[in-house]
Amino acid sequence: MRAVLRVRWLPRMAGWHPLSGHRLDRALEKPVINSQKPTAASKAYHHPTGFFARSRVREAVAGYLFILPNFLGFLLFTSLPVLASLLLSFFDWDILTPPRAAVYADREYQRGAKPHPGWQYRLPIKNFVELVGFKSEMVEETVEGGGKREVRKLVPRDPQFWKYCWNTLFLMMSIPIGMAGSLGLALLMNQKLRGIVIFRTVYFLPSITAGVALYMLWRWIYNPDFGLLNAMLMGIGKALHIQIPKIEWLSSTFWSKPALMIMGLWTGVGGTSMIIYLAGLQTIPQDLYEAADIDGASGWQKFLHVTWPMLSPQTFFIFTMSVIGGFQGHFESAYIMTQGGPAGSTTTISYYIYNHAFQWFHMGYAAAISWFLFVIIFLITLANWRFGGKHVQYV
Repeated sequence: MRAVLRVRWLPRMAGWHPLSGHRLDRALEKPVINSQKPTAASKAYHHPTGFFARSRVREAVAGYLFILPNFLGFLLFTSLPVLASLLLSFFDWDILTPPRAAVYADREYQRGAKPHPGWQYRLPIKNFVELVGFKSEMVEETVEGGGKREVRKLVPRDPQFWKYCWNTLFLMMSIPIGMAGSLGLALLMNQKLRGIVIFRTVYFLPSITAGVALYMLWRWIYNPDFGLLNAMLMGIGKALHIQIPKIEWLSSTFWSKPALMIMGLWTGVGGTSMIIYLAGLQTIPQDLYEAADIDGASGWQKFLHVTWPMLSPQTFFIFTMSVIGGFQGHFESAYIMTQGGPAGSTTTISYYIYNHAFQWFHMGYAAAISWFLFVIIFLITLANWRFGGKHVQYV
C-alpha cells in the first residue's frame, strides 16, 4: 500500500490528490485509498492486450501499408541509384565494356619492371585524384627581354573542372540580386489594392512556363542582328545621341554569362521566392508596425527594424535553397542557348557531368564529379546552417 500523503494546502472539498491520484476526503483533507480493484478497461488501457493490442497492430500495419508505395519508390528510384553512383565513382566504365577498378593500371608496374609509385596507385580512387589532384609539369613562360624559359609548376590534373567551377560560382552571383528583387516585388504585391491578385499571377507566370519555350524566346531576344534587346539599346542610344555597339550576347565570352544571369533574374524574381516572402509579410503582427508608428519611425526604419528581422526565416530558407540550386542548376539554359560555349564560358558543373556521362561515356568520372559536388553542397549548407541560423528570429 502506498503511503498516505497529507495535503495541507488543498481546500476542504472533495477531489483527487494531484500526486497519488487518490480521492480526497472532504473533512480530513487526506487521500482516501480506494480499495477497488482496477477494471479490465483500465488494465487494457495501460497494458494493451487482447482486442486493444490487436487494434493497435492493425493500425500500425495500415500505416505501414500507406507509406509502402512511397518508400519503395524512394528506395528504387533514389536510394539505390545514389548508392550505385557512389560505387560507380570507383570504377572506369564506358557502357560498352564491363566496369573495371579505377586504378593506375600501368602494365610495367603490374609486371614489376618498375617500383610501384605509391599508395594512391593501388586504391581505386583514380577518378577523384584526376578530378581534384595536382601534378608537377614543365611550363614555358616569358621572361624579361622577350625570351622564354621552362619552369616546373604545380598544375591541376583537370584544369577544365576548375574553370567550370568558376563559371558556376560566377552565375551564382545573381542570387543576392534575385533575392532583393523578390523581396521588393513581395512588398509591392502585399499592398491592399484592387486587382492585386492579377499582378501576382502575372509576375508568377514566367516561373511556371515551360523552360525550353522560354530559352528559345530569349535566344531570339539576344539575337545580335534582329533581337529585341539590341534594338532597344540602339533606340535608347539614338535618343541620347550615343552610339551603342552591337552586342554579341551569346557569342561573346564576356557577355554570355551575364546574358544567362539576366534571363535567370527575369524568370525567378517573381517566382517561388516572391511567394515565400509574401507569405512571410502577411504573418508579421500589425502591432509591431503600430508601435513603430507611435515611436515616430519612418518607412525605412520600419523595414529595417521590423520587416527585415521578421523575414529572417524566409530569407534563410531562400538563400539556402538558392545556393543548392545554383550549384546544381544552369544546365538547361546553357544546353539550349549556348551548348556550353563560347569556349566553355557557360559550361557549369552540371553540364560537365552531362558531357562526361552522355557525350564521352566516362560514367565513373561523371559519378566522381557528382559526389564531389554533393560534398561541396553539404559542407556549404552545413556552414550556412551553423553560422547563418544564429541570426534567424522566429515569431
